[in-house]
Amino acid sequence: MKFSEGKVGRVFVLKLDDGDKIPDVIETFATERGVRQGMCILVGGINSGGRIVAGPEKGDDTPVVPMLFPLPGIHEILAVGTIFPDESGAPGLHMHGALGRGRNTLAGCVRPGIKTWKIGEVVLLEILGTSAVRKKDAKTGFSILEP
Repeated sequence: MKFSEGKVGRVFVLKLDDGDKIPDVIETFATERGVRQGMCILVGGINSGGRIVAGPEKGDDTPVVPMLFPLPGIHEILAVGTIFPDESGAPGLHMHGALGRGRNTLAGCVRPGIKTWKIGEVVLLEILGTSAVRKKDAKTGFSILEP
């Protein structure tokens, strides 16, 4: 295990608009406000048509081939994520969520993109005093956190 220590900086409360694309809208907000590192919580609704990643096709294959699942119909979402810059300094949101519709629940990474349906609420906590970044791992293809 590796770690770095930081402190909570600014706290932002965001109301996402209907149709806002996640992760884009959160990454753009972080860039505009100078948030380099942070964590966020999302609650609300997700529109039909987005996709999430829910597992690799095969656990031992490299590079990893993600399994993409479409979201048919509007879903409720509860998600948590972290923001850390990549090697170029651009903030990247890594967010996983549970998405429900009726009696069905999906869980996965929202990286491929989802859109807000009517209500999206985000609390973004800025983390100060750490130099953590995400670095591309050639073997897996993932952007790995390096504290």
